Amino acid sequence: MEAIELKYGVGTFSGQCPSFKLLQPAQMLDVKSPEMLISEALKAPVGTASLAQKLKPDEKVAIVTSDVTRYTGSEIYLPILVTELNALGILDEDIEIIIALGIHRKQTEKEHRKILGSLSGRIAVYDHECDDPAELVSLGTTASGIEVQVNRRVVEADRVIVTGTIGFHYFAGFGGGRKGLVPGVASRKTCMASHFAVFNPPEIGGKHEKAVTGVLDGNPVDLNLLQAAQLVNPDFLLNTVLSPEKKIVGVFCGDLKQAHRAGCEMVRELFQVEITESADLAVISCGGEPKDINFIQAQKALDYGSRAVKEGGTMILLAACRDGFGNATFFDWFRYQDLDEFENALREDYQINGQTAHATLSKARRFRIILVSELSAEQTQKMGMEKAIDLDSALECALAELNASAKIVVIPDGGMVLPVIDGTV
Repeated sequence: MEAIELKYGVGTFSGQCPSFKLLQPAQMLDVKSPEMLISEALKAPVGTASLAQKLKPDEKVAIVTSDVTRYTGSEIYLPILVTELNALGILDEDIEIIIALGIHRKQTEKEHRKILGSLSGRIAVYDHECDDPAELVSLGTTASGIEVQVNRRVVEADRVIVTGTIGFHYFAGFGGGRKGLVPGVASRKTCMASHFAVFNPPEIGGKHEKAVTGVLDGNPVDLNLLQAAQLVNPDFLLNTVLSPEKKIVGVFCGDLKQAHRAGCEMVRELFQVEITESADLAVISCGGEPKDINFIQAQKALDYGSRAVKEGGTMILLAACRDGFGNATFFDWFRYQDLDEFENALREDYQINGQTAHATLSKARRFRIILVSELSAEQTQKMGMEKAIDLDSALECALAELNASAKIVVIPDGGMVLPVIDGTV
């Protein structure tokens, strides 16, 4: 038996496991300081002019950044970005920071301080309101007919800078980039319409084969998000790439699409892990908070980790979920236990949280999933999983049904790592 220690919320769990293969990101050596990475990226933007060439003194600037469910390094890059704007003649009072909540809950004052760092109390900050018509402006429709309604403060600014971080996303291919705007600062209606492309047309049924992790080309969700975000016509993108330790290892600035794509390639190089065969058991930690702050965030690690497991195999997921499910209506969707009935209900009234619930139940039908979390046994069972109180008890439960030759993988940073067999995403 070998000892393992995996992140869980803000702590860790230890356990004993038979011989296993460790799936980890590529080594990140000789990384420059985050301040240097940010400065260099600002000076050499991808696919567009620099801020110095774009901005004029006294213009009003809206900076869009992520909420606490997606750590981005904002407390480092936002002060540097504001210093850059000040040097170009943009005053503090002409800068607003908009928190891209999408359909997430509002942030607390403490969370605002965490996001803004040294800018807290100095630069005005506002949470996005996806359900308040007075706070939204319609920008027209995309080529696919989606009405794009966006935060009024963003639309009325002279300049828009969208920031965030890039990682894998379980049906948009990758996070970051256009997602900072849609769904980040879009209306609930726009969010739902842009994400609905995850499904094939009714006559075909099921999920679109390209709406999966790590795929952008041909991904209908990515296309919808990009077309909608481009109607906002942002002036500049700043996206980070983070290590599992939440250190900034890459910064990409410039054009909304081109800079984002460049960052996606770095994520693929660092976090796509090649394996030669499927495992019988995967032991997965989301990577700790905020990757497992709620189940909606944690299920991404479940999705990625399932790529390493044979059909009918077992997954152990460590996900504290101190914030519960992450949305008040998410758990309600598990009233549908038949997947076809579930899909039909989503087609009738599509909700992003319903899509996440459907994806969760789909995997629970394909694999045995043992969940270590703060969720109750009843809630866990309703989602099609088994509850364990800690890593050791989960391992004991899983190993009881595996033979001595079972292949096991351990994924310490499941919210970031994408296992791939023979290069096939």
